[in-house]
Amino acid sequence: MSVDSKMAFLDLAHAHQASGEIVLPGSKSISNRVLLLAALAKGDTRIDGLLKSDDTDVMLAALRQLGVQIDAISELSVLVHGIGSFPVKDAKLFLGNAGTAFRPMTAALSMMQGNYELSGVPRMHERPIGDLVDGLNAWGANIDYQGQKGYPPLKIRPAGELLNEVSVPGSVSSQFLTAVLMAAPLAVQQAKRAIAINVVGELISRPYIELTIKLMARFGVRVERIGSQGFIVHPEEHYRSPGSIVVEGDASSASYFLALGAIGGGPVKVTGVGIASIQGDIAFADALERMGATIKREAQYLAVSGIHVVRGEKLKAFDEDFNLIPDAAMTAATLALFADGPCTLRNIGSWRVKETDRIHAMETELTKLGAKVQSGEDWLRVEPIGASQWRDAVIDTYDDHRMAMCLSLAAFGPAKVRIMDPGCVSKTFPTYFDVYRGLIK
Repeated sequence: MSVDSKMAFLDLAHAHQASGEIVLPGSKSISNRVLLLAALAKGDTRIDGLLKSDDTDVMLAALRQLGVQIDAISELSVLVHGIGSFPVKDAKLFLGNAGTAFRPMTAALSMMQGNYELSGVPRMHERPIGDLVDGLNAWGANIDYQGQKGYPPLKIRPAGELLNEVSVPGSVSSQFLTAVLMAAPLAVQQAKRAIAINVVGELISRPYIELTIKLMARFGVRVERIGSQGFIVHPEEHYRSPGSIVVEGDASSASYFLALGAIGGGPVKVTGVGIASIQGDIAFADALERMGATIKREAQYLAVSGIHVVRGEKLKAFDEDFNLIPDAAMTAATLALFADGPCTLRNIGSWRVKETDRIHAMETELTKLGAKVQSGEDWLRVEPIGASQWRDAVIDTYDDHRMAMCLSLAAFGPAKVRIMDPGCVSKTFPTYFDVYRGLIK
């Protein structure tokens, strides 16, 4: 049973200890990539462990609207009948606030020689997409902005002749490069020649690109690397079904439960993702280790015991670059409330263009709890809260699932914590608060 999506608020009981075991829901990043790849591949693909969430629901709905047959096997398993090119050439698609659907779908549809309109919720229309659209248009695509330049909604028309190379800035969102990479095999089939992809400037969240390339390989497409900023897809590369694929547990979601073990005494065992994970956010366990938590790694799971934080002991302060794990970094920002000194998160500029401006949102909500917080364009500094400085707080979540989940950790402080709009977690983890309540004491 999940929290009612219409519930106005949720009062969290004061937490003293956390222990137990959870099985993670599937990774959002993998689920939506695999759904699109399976649709574009030749042959049928069974997907098991698929995340059930708002973001995957909009991807499934969009693919079905585009003519892809997808059979439900169970709540977490589907059979996708891959068709290579979408048979529906004229459609209006609503993609909510799912960046993992909107960005890759924009690039893929630009190669389909059809007419499509893409829109989302108001916040999606505030999330920049200009670097992707302008890069695709320079390549030969035909995409117009239907509102403010550089932002959705979009109108996609049939592409013209494609150039041999495309350039994509990498400093705003790694999803832009992911989108172009996933569309490149469609482009080479049309152009009948290799396509080079160049990254302009710093590439943020690089592990998500590694994730994309590994999943493309599972579907038969090899991406050649040219240094650290270039990629080539050759004309013989095309998507083929692997037959079946299992979605890993979500490593970003794992961060909340690993953190519970660190501040709640543990042990907390997280299953569904482990040392062989292809997700970058698995590195959050390393960050926790540097903060003083004891981590046990096994082939099938990660187990965390908060040995160094039991009964009032504190986590070590940190000053770290979180460019590679920006989503899990939000969990670290909340853990800073319990550290033994000021903590600084650096290189998190991508927070500004997520479901909300997360730097502003985290500064605002952590301050409500009594923390002293400073921020800049791409950094956040949090001073821990003294025992007598905690304040009861009503936490606004900004329709951002990660704000609700990471700030649930504040219940380990002495203040009363009310989470507004707890149903926002349905974006990626509808049962989060039920699982959370099953672990805390």
